[in-house]
Parts: sequence; structure tokens; C-alpha cells
Amino acid sequence: MRSMAPLILASTSRYRRELLERLRLPFEVHSPGVDETAQPAERPAELAWRLAQEKARAVAQRHPHAVVIGSDQVADLNGQALGKPGTHERATQQLRQMSGQRVVFQTAVSVVCWATGFEQTELASVAVTFRHLSDSEIEFYLRAEQPYDCAGSAKCETLGIALLASIESDDPTALVGLPLIRTSRLLRQAGVDCFAPGA
Repeated sequence: MRSMAPLILASTSRYRRELLERLRLPFEVHSPGVDETAQPAERPAELAWRLAQEKARAVAQRHPHAVVIGSDQVADLNGQALGKPGTHERATQQLRQMSGQRVVFQTAVSVVCWATGFEQTELASVAVTFRHLSDSEIEFYLRAEQPYDCAGSAKCETLGIALLASIESDDPTALVGLPLIRTSRLLRQAGVDCFAPGA
């Protein structure tokens, strides 16, 4: 049975919004307003996990009867966290660093309902091997896609897929920013059933 509680995505990411729309559930979008700065010595997976929880909790506190989804993604290059580049120059630097390397994209999702006390978080790790990239390929890709709001400058759902040699994942949408297999599982546990939208 689907809960009648409102469903909220605690994110300003258009990629996560588009992914969640695939589940055909009505939902609202609220900005969590969370500081995404890494803590000292915090590993990429720990950072993604903590931020997903903090985003969900921040919105759940303001909407205690809603089921709230928070998510975060951090690219892990040999233990170094690569976030959203923000600028062309930083994106160029990130892609040069990742050229020919294996990068693990750590994507965490947290589902919280304050009223029921439900809170669960899961992590989806996607291992990506980048091709050896030329500067001209990097420049063409960045000009075409402008992926400055994507962790590690990787926009795999479009031209960015051509940057890659391989992907290893058990939850493929995690690379785009929201692991839908894990998200739908957590929603079921919270009482939200994708297959009973009118219940």
C-alpha cells in the first residue's frame, strides 16, 4: 500500500528530478540548503553518505509528515574526492586527472520520514574506467556539454559516455546521480509503492 504522505526530493539537481520522474510518483522538490564542504580526512564515500543524510534530514525537519529523498554523489579518484567543477578550467583539470584512470562514483541515497521515525541510507558505487583522453577531446566535450554541475565533470547520459572505456555497476542510474534500484527499495520500506500509486 502506498503511503498518502507527500513525497519530496531534497535536491536542486535537474538530473535527480528527471530520474525520480521515471518512477511515476507525484513529488515535490525542495532545496535542502546544506553546506557540502568535506570534513577533514573525510573519504569520498563517507562524504556522499553524510551529505545524502543531511539533505534528507534538513527537508524532513521542515516537512515532518513527508517522505523525503536526499542524495549526493562524489567521484573518488584514488581516495581524492572530485565534486562539481563549477568552471571550465576546473573541469579540464578533473578530466585530465581522470584520463586513463579508474574512478569510483560514490552515490548515496537517504530516505527519511520524521513522523514515522523512518530513516535508511544506502550507497551505490559505480566503477568507471576512462579512456586516455586528448586535450582536444576534453575541450570538445566540455564545450558541447558544459557539465560544470556534474561530479567529476562526467555527464554520461549524453556525449560523456564516449569518454569511457567501461562501467561496472549493479544500479546503473547511480552514475547519473540517483540510484533508482536502491531508491525504490527504500521507498517501499517507507511505505511508498511505485506499483500502487492510488492506494
